[in-house]
Amino acid sequence: MGAEDWEVVREIYEEGIATGNATVETSAPPWERWNSNHRPDCRLVAKDGDQVIGWTALSPVSSRDVYAGVVEDSVYIAKCFRDTGVGKALLSSLVSASESAGVWTLQASIPVENEASISLHSACGFRRSAPENASAACTAAGATPR
Repeated sequence: MGAEDWEVVREIYEEGIATGNATVETSAPPWERWNSNHRPDCRLVAKDGDQVIGWTALSPVSSRDVYAGVVEDSVYIAKCFRDTGVGKALLSSLVSASESAGVWTLQASIPVENEASISLHSACGFRRSAPENASAACTAAGATPR
């Protein structure tokens, strides 16, 4: 994923934001800020023909070198392609890409109301690591699905 994909990626991100349960963000940032906050080696898009229909990316959880292999994932699917398997394909591919990139822990901070994302992450081997009434922090230790 690069700057050439940003317009559609941003639209998909804003569709997710509009649900009210995908993130605490209220708007998509400009490309430059988004780009600087996400690892360049682990960004993927799903396409239907030439059209981007979903995306996933990793962002570091800390700037400290000791946490270089600990990242948080983002997965967003265009509204009309949700529940079609696109998210699972993207997240599974991201897990594989993260292993090749030296990541040892993937995590996701998911609002507890976002049952679809919690289910998706569980299906890809993540396990819940927060109380039921808190944000559903999910982690894939070792970045290896079960």
